[in-house]
Amino acid sequence: MKDYLLSLLLDLDGIEQDPYYHPEGDALFHSLQVFQHAHQQSDQPLLWAAALFHDVGKACGSKEHDKVGADMLRGVLNERIVWLVEHHLDLLIAPSQTKRKLRKHSLQLKQLQQLRHWDLSGREFNAEVISPQQAITLLDPYFTQIVA
Repeated sequence: MKDYLLSLLLDLDGIEQDPYYHPEGDALFHSLQVFQHAHQQSDQPLLWAAALFHDVGKACGSKEHDKVGADMLRGVLNERIVWLVEHHLDLLIAPSQTKRKLRKHSLQLKQLQQLRHWDLSGREFNAEVISPQQAITLLDPYFTQIVA
């Protein structure tokens, strides 16, 4: 399982992103930044994992990387993580509709808002990031919580 998750991250290495939205560079560098923000600002490993794996679908070249990434993680990671990955763009694409849809699910909305905030924060060109292997190691003690 850890090898599979690590391979998903390593597949992001060199995956270029639109520089207008992602001046920081490739999808792996971005994902590691997002993970570090989550790790520093939250005590919830579930959110750390969602932050780390939110863009794994970009390695497939699909415009629907959120849905593709969720499919890649389904059956591997906890369903809440998969849901966050699948919906991590909802607050960008349809913020009012998403908030209205989740108004009775305040925890889901709060987690989605946190992930969106970290996603936007992970765009520093000169950021220092840990390696994908180090990120997996930080998740290691919590694998029973984050796996399906």
